[in-house]
Amino acid sequence: MLLPFSLSLAAGRIVSWARPAVALWILAVSTTVLAVACVVSLAALVLTGLYLVPAFAELNHFVRHLCTPSAHLMGAMAVLAACALGIGGLCLGCSAVRHGRTLRAAQRKVAELPVVGDLCVIDSPRPDAYALPGRVNRIVVTAGMLRSLRAAEREVLFAHERAHNAERHHYFLAVAEIAANCHPALRRVRDAIRLAAELAADEAAARAVGDRKLAAVAVARAALASHEAGPTTRPYLTLGAETGPVAHRVTTLLEPSAPRTTASRWLAVIAALVVLLSAGAAVAGVLHLRHEVGEAQGVVPR
Repeated sequence: MLLPFSLSLAAGRIVSWARPAVALWILAVSTTVLAVACVVSLAALVLTGLYLVPAFAELNHFVRHLCTPSAHLMGAMAVLAACALGIGGLCLGCSAVRHGRTLRAAQRKVAELPVVGDLCVIDSPRPDAYALPGRVNRIVVTAGMLRSLRAAEREVLFAHERAHNAERHHYFLAVAEIAANCHPALRRVRDAIRLAAELAADEAAARAVGDRKLAAVAVARAALASHEAGPTTRPYLTLGAETGPVAHRVTTLLEPSAPRTTASRWLAVIAALVVLLSAGAAVAGVLHLRHEVGEAQGVVPR
């Protein structure tokens, strides 16, 4: 339960020092394992507390009491764990309903409009553009955004959004959102995953047009136009060229830092150790509980 805080502290450095695509995978895999380990640990605590209830113990054919350090302490921890699981499950359910509703609304809106290839243009003066996932991935851009950019900058915008769809970045966002509801420390990692996805799409757009300065200018111009129009209401699982910490993204495109191979490897090793420790602790706890239950049932000798 404590190890996710270490990943939260290291997430920013992983994004800064590793290549965006590599950082995205490191954070996504680490976040997934840590979230699962936390849920398993909480569930094991709840189950331990239930085994201390005489009626539940009798139902499971216990011939002796479950061996625990303190029945009162374990009972209190089980109640806290049950509350944590309940709150997390409620938040996750609300998040899934909210984001699912906005995503389906956006998909229905695009389905009613003409599409050229993978591009859908919405007749709206508000500058906006994003990659819309679905059965067929689309690039959604408003007329206001097209008027805000020059022809070459539009190519950067389209390449950026196509990179999001091609690399399935919406799946990474979905994993990050689920994990963020499993442990509060993983909310900061969720933001780092979103930034890594944007940086990865920026790099893909710069390679597609062959001009990093043009890509930086396009990102800055799109962000400025969108910012002046006010906050957007696009679905959470959509990513756009003008979202995220734009100043950091523009700086990265204009002055790409030299790959810190050694630092990246050490960060990957640290993340792997955190993941292994968390997963190992969860598995060890479950195996220990299974052994104690076997002893209480008389199946396993003391």
